[in-house]
Amino acid sequence: MSAQTQKQPAKFGIGLTLVGILLIIFLTALPLVLVKDSDFAGSDGAGAAAVEAIAPDYNPNWISNIWEPPGGETESMLFALQAVAGGILIGYFFGYMRGRKAGPRDSED
Repeated sequence: MSAQTQKQPAKFGIGLTLVGILLIIFLTALPLVLVKDSDFAGSDGAGAAAVEAIAPDYNPNWISNIWEPPGGETESMLFALQAVAGGILIGYFFGYMRGRKAGPRDSED
């Protein structure tokens, strides 16, 4: 049997981590500073306006919700929980795949 040396993953220093966090904050705040007097509306409103322009007689109320959330905060919370669940699943998948790739290999010579 031969001893295997495992390569340690590269670790980022605190300085690089802080620079990354500051860069994310800067890139997030940049549109708010550069674009004056904008409403930053979502794509739902733009899509509805486009459908209205293409087919003015279209009735979007052909279906209704089974359950209506009691308020906008509840809707935002459910959306955030959905995003968290998706992030956890994606993170687990990538972690699992990395673990399979970097894990110890048992081989018999």
